[in-house]
Amino acid sequence: MQNREKRIRGAYRASKNYYDKALTGKGLWSKFYMGFLWKVDDWAIRDRLFTHLPDDFSGRLLDVPVGTGLFTAEKYRVLKDAKITALDYSEDMLARARRRFAGADNVLCVQGDVGKLPYADGEFDAVLSMNGFHAFPDKDAAFSETARVLKKGGLFLATFYIKGERKRTDWMVRFVLAKRGWFTPPFWTKAELETILHRHYGTVELDNVNSMVILRCVKGLGDRK
Repeated sequence: MQNREKRIRGAYRASKNYYDKALTGKGLWSKFYMGFLWKVDDWAIRDRLFTHLPDDFSGRLLDVPVGTGLFTAEKYRVLKDAKITALDYSEDMLARARRRFAGADNVLCVQGDVGKLPYADGEFDAVLSMNGFHAFPDKDAAFSETARVLKKGGLFLATFYIKGERKRTDWMVRFVLAKRGWFTPPFWTKAELETILHRHYGTVELDNVNSMVILRCVKGLGDRK
């Protein structure tokens, strides 16, 4: 596990200079990557997730992994009454996020491991995870920890890769992204993921755009930590 975590950290350190460009859809390579290989619009997916975080949200939000803050910086400046913890395993990603969040007093950037979150049970009102679970080395721990720190009735919003929806995307993930350390198996189908989510959440709303799943889950009063 430790070697795999080091490999992931190294992969994201190596990609820090073109990570944002690949996801923004700008440039020929990015258009090919997002348009042909994925056929998704990450900005549109982000907007769907943010419909569940109104501008007057005033609770505590955990964003893990925050990455470079590319998709969240604009929204977080609007959530002036929220207390936002932006956590990432990669210091290289956090360095960019800190620059992006400069002047946003409601955002605290923290280096940490999603599999061992340094927070109390039920500390957050909402947890947001964009493009993270397909990279996390211990996904069971990540699901358990993000659910543990969420309060009863709290909201889990996420988007990440699922297999079995698009052959060319599955091929790229298996033979390119996983081998480079950017994605880490195991990966699940939509049905497999739904079974996992019901172990942690009373309400599970699950949709997808090709190979990207979009989740809205609510931690019920009777759900375990």
